[in-house]
Amino acid sequence: MTADGRERRESRRAVVQLPIEYERLNALLSDYTRNISRGGTFIRTDRPLAEGTVLSFTIRAPKLGDPIVLRGLVRWRVEPAQSRPDRPAGMGIEFVFESPEQKSAVENRLDRLLVSSLGPAAFEKLMGKRAPTGGETP
Repeated sequence: MTADGRERRESRRAVVQLPIEYERLNALLSDYTRNISRGGTFIRTDRPLAEGTVLSFTIRAPKLGDPIVLRGLVRWRVEPAQSRPDRPAGMGIEFVFESPEQKSAVENRLDRLLVSSLGPAAFEKLMGKRAPTGGETP
Protein backbone atom coordinates (compact mmCIF):
# COMPACT_ATOMS: atom_id res chain seq x y z
CA MET A 1 0.00 0.00 0.00
CA THR A 2 1.09 3.53 -0.61
CA ALA A 3 0.95 6.23 2.07
CA ASP A 4 -2.39 7.47 0.71
CA GLY A 5 -3.94 3.99 0.92
CA ARG A 6 -3.74 3.02 -2.76
CA GLU A 7 -2.78 -0.56 -3.62
CA ARG A 8 0.58 -0.91 -5.40
CA ARG A 9 0.23 -4.56 -6.34
CA GLU A 10 -0.67 -5.51 -9.88
CA SER A 11 -1.96 -8.97 -8.90
CA ARG A 12 -4.34 -10.05 -6.17
CA ARG A 13 -2.78 -12.11 -3.39
CA ALA A 14 -3.97 -15.33 -1.83
CA VAL A 15 -3.17 -16.18 1.77
CA VAL A 16 -1.39 -19.49 1.34
CA GLN A 17 1.36 -20.94 3.50
CA LEU A 18 3.86 -22.84 1.34
CA PRO A 19 7.37 -24.03 2.22
CA ILE A 20 10.15 -22.04 0.55
CA GLU A 21 13.87 -22.84 0.41
CA TYR A 22 16.62 -20.37 -0.48
CA GLU A 23 20.30 -19.78 0.16
CA ARG A 24 21.81 -17.11 2.34
CA LEU A 25 25.56 -16.92 2.89
CA ASN A 26 25.98 -20.50 1.67
CA ALA A 27 23.37 -21.83 4.10
CA LEU A 28 20.10 -23.36 2.92
CA LEU A 29 17.17 -21.71 4.70
CA SER A 30 13.60 -22.94 4.93
CA ASP A 31 10.76 -20.52 5.62
CA TYR A 32 7.13 -20.13 4.57
CA THR A 33 5.11 -17.84 2.36
CA ARG A 34 2.43 -15.75 4.01
CA ASN A 35 0.73 -14.93 0.74
CA ILE A 36 1.42 -15.33 -2.93
CA SER A 37 0.30 -13.84 -6.24
CA ARG A 38 1.29 -14.09 -9.87
CA GLY A 39 3.80 -11.27 -9.32
CA GLY A 40 5.38 -12.01 -5.96
CA THR A 41 5.21 -13.40 -2.47
CA PHE A 42 5.87 -12.52 1.14
CA ILE A 43 8.32 -14.83 2.90
CA ARG A 44 7.94 -15.01 6.67
CA THR A 45 11.40 -14.98 8.23
CA ASP A 46 13.22 -13.51 11.20
CA ARG A 47 16.23 -13.05 8.90
CA PRO A 48 15.03 -10.90 5.96
CA LEU A 49 17.56 -10.18 3.23
CA ALA A 50 18.48 -6.61 2.32
CA GLU A 51 16.22 -4.69 -0.06
CA GLY A 52 17.50 -5.02 -3.61
CA THR A 53 18.87 -8.54 -3.06
CA VAL A 54 18.18 -10.95 -5.92
CA LEU A 55 17.63 -14.52 -4.77
CA SER A 56 16.71 -17.88 -6.21
CA PHE A 57 14.19 -19.88 -4.24
CA THR A 58 12.14 -23.04 -4.48
CA ILE A 59 8.48 -23.49 -3.62
CA ARG A 60 7.60 -27.02 -2.54
CA ALA A 61 4.17 -28.37 -1.70
CA PRO A 62 2.65 -31.87 -1.66
CA LYS A 63 0.08 -30.91 -4.33
CA LEU A 64 2.74 -29.27 -6.48
CA GLY A 65 4.57 -32.30 -7.85
CA ASP A 66 7.79 -30.83 -9.18
CA PRO A 67 8.86 -27.75 -7.19
CA ILE A 68 8.69 -24.28 -8.72
CA VAL A 69 12.14 -22.69 -8.94
CA LEU A 70 12.00 -18.89 -9.13
CA ARG A 71 14.15 -15.78 -8.96
CA GLY A 72 13.01 -12.76 -7.07
CA LEU A 73 13.98 -9.30 -5.91
CA VAL A 74 13.58 -8.22 -2.28
CA ARG A 75 11.39 -5.09 -2.58
CA TRP A 76 10.70 -4.45 1.11
CA ARG A 77 11.20 -6.03 4.52
CA VAL A 78 9.85 -6.09 8.05
CA GLU A 79 12.47 -6.54 10.74
CA PRO A 80 11.54 -8.70 13.77
CA ALA A 81 11.62 -5.62 16.01
CA GLN A 82 9.04 -3.92 13.75
CA SER A 83 6.73 -6.93 13.45
CA ARG A 84 3.22 -7.25 14.87
CA PRO A 85 0.71 -10.11 14.82
CA ASP A 86 -0.89 -8.63 11.69
CA ARG A 87 2.49 -7.73 10.14
CA PRO A 88 5.03 -10.53 10.70
CA ALA A 89 8.76 -10.27 10.14
CA GLY A 90 9.84 -11.13 6.62
CA MET A 91 10.41 -9.82 3.13
CA GLY A 92 8.29 -8.91 0.12
CA ILE A 93 9.60 -10.56 -3.03
CA GLU A 94 8.86 -9.50 -6.61
CA PHE A 95 9.28 -12.38 -9.07
CA VAL A 96 11.91 -11.87 -11.79
CA PHE A 97 11.34 -13.71 -15.07
CA GLU A 98 13.82 -14.35 -17.89
CA SER A 99 11.20 -14.28 -20.64
CA PRO A 100 7.48 -13.71 -21.25
CA GLU A 101 7.14 -17.46 -21.82
CA GLN A 102 8.65 -18.28 -18.42
CA LYS A 103 6.40 -15.70 -16.76
CA SER A 104 3.30 -17.20 -18.39
CA ALA A 105 4.30 -20.78 -17.46
CA VAL A 106 4.94 -19.84 -13.81
CA GLU A 107 1.74 -17.80 -13.56
CA ASN A 108 -0.28 -20.73 -14.94
CA ARG A 109 1.31 -23.13 -12.44
CA LEU A 110 0.68 -20.73 -9.56
CA ASP A 111 -2.96 -20.36 -10.61
CA ARG A 112 -3.40 -24.16 -10.64
CA LEU A 113 -1.64 -24.43 -7.27
CA LEU A 114 -3.99 -21.82 -5.78
CA VAL A 115 -7.04 -23.61 -7.20
CA SER A 116 -5.86 -26.90 -5.66
CA SER A 117 -5.20 -25.16 -2.31
CA LEU A 118 -8.26 -22.89 -2.14
CA GLY A 119 -10.81 -24.61 -4.36
CA PRO A 120 -12.25 -23.18 -7.60
CA ALA A 121 -14.97 -21.03 -6.00
CA ALA A 122 -12.62 -19.38 -3.49
CA PHE A 123 -9.99 -18.87 -6.22
CA GLU A 124 -12.53 -17.14 -8.49
CA LYS A 125 -13.84 -14.91 -5.70
CA LEU A 126 -10.38 -13.96 -4.43
CA MET A 127 -8.60 -13.60 -7.76
CA GLY A 128 -11.50 -12.12 -9.73
CA LYS A 129 -11.20 -14.52 -12.66
CA ARG A 130 -12.25 -18.00 -13.72
CA ALA A 131 -10.37 -20.91 -12.22
CA PRO A 132 -8.18 -22.83 -14.65
CA THR A 133 -9.47 -26.28 -15.48
CA GLY A 134 -7.63 -29.46 -16.25
CA GLY A 135 -6.39 -32.34 -14.19
CA GLU A 136 -2.69 -31.74 -14.58
CA THR A 137 -0.43 -31.27 -11.57
CA PRO A 138 0.23 -27.66 -10.65
